[in-house]
Amino acid sequence: DYRYTAIRKCNQFLANIERVPGLTPAQLNRYEAEVRFIRAYSYFRLATWWGDVPFFTNVLTISESQSIGRTPKANVIKFVVDELTAAQADLPANTTLAAAERGRVTRGAAIALKTRVNLYEGNWQATATACEELIGRAENGSYSLFSSYAGVFTAANEYNSEVIFDLQFGANRLHELQRLFFPVTIGLRTDMMPTRALVDDYVMTNGRAIAEAGSGYDRNNPYANRDPRLTATVATHGSRYTNFNFNSPAEIDILTLPGSGGNDVLQPFASATGYYWRKYADPTATPPGASGLNLIYLRWADVLLMYAEAKTELNQMNAAVWDQTIGAIRRRAGFTDSGALSFPNAQQTQMRDIVRRERRSE
Repeated sequence: DYRYTAIRKCNQFLANIERVPGLTPAQLNRYEAEVRFIRAYSYFRLATWWGDVPFFTNVLTISESQSIGRTPKANVIKFVVDELTAAQADLPANTTLAAAERGRVTRGAAIALKTRVNLYEGNWQATATACEELIGRAENGSYSLFSSYAGVFTAANEYNSEVIFDLQFGANRLHELQRLFFPVTIGLRTDMMPTRALVDDYVMTNGRAIAEAGSGYDRNNPYANRDPRLTATVATHGSRYTNFNFNSPAEIDILTLPGSGGNDVLQPFASATGYYWRKYADPTATPPGASGLNLIYLRWADVLLMYAEAKTELNQMNAAVWDQTIGAIRRRAGFTDSGALSFPNAQQTQMRDIVRRERRSE
């Protein structure tokens, strides 16, 4: 219902925008392109979740809504791709946006979303071609990996060079989701937590999986010499985490809260897996449960990973593409070992595993 509410609003907008006086042709085209992007995004999500879905581009009457059937998923996805392709011509590049317009839909966002739609459908050549509309094409936008992986997801670095499209929050519109993944030792309850399977998938600093021969993994010291993105994403036992109530480091204790008289008490609302999220935690929020941190939907690292995946599936992955995509992402993450940074020259099946693990970690 959330997505169909958005679609109805978009259809109402597109049916009536030309009645608004005083708009220039350029304004009219841009506003329509922005709304077509939002509608296409909603249909993409619906078709991804449900397959064949009710599809319409007009404002339905009640009787029409009671009789409409489902449209095949392939038709909906074709509409989405066609809409994004058409919309991008009337959208500005991010380099032309004024500060007051940050967060509005850009040409780069339309291209990046089109890339993701093709990726989800396994249209590998279309995915690679769409990526190449952004990689090295300044007229469609300018993006780059931000210097710090952890810094991408902080309030201090909103609108950084990596962000292509994000969900806007601010002083008058806050979200409270982060209160559900805070460590319980700083006062709330944990309803969302990382899994052990995710933690185990982070490679060692030499690029090897923890179960791989020569990885150097030590099960008695499991977080040593691991992918730097692990500690930027997950708080593990013994991690230090900012205490939101006092803005000072607080030692994580997985199962207990300090009790009166120095005695610890069992905490029933602690993480069910023993891990907590660090990524997207916003210690600047006041009060702690109300964050204004934007949530990133599309970013430059995602485009590079989609390109790497498409090239792998096309059996076209080579040292140049690796260095441009996964190599660059790992260098930004903080890897220095040549075993992690050098092109592995692996067979397609092995490369597919490497690329998918990289996406999961990033």
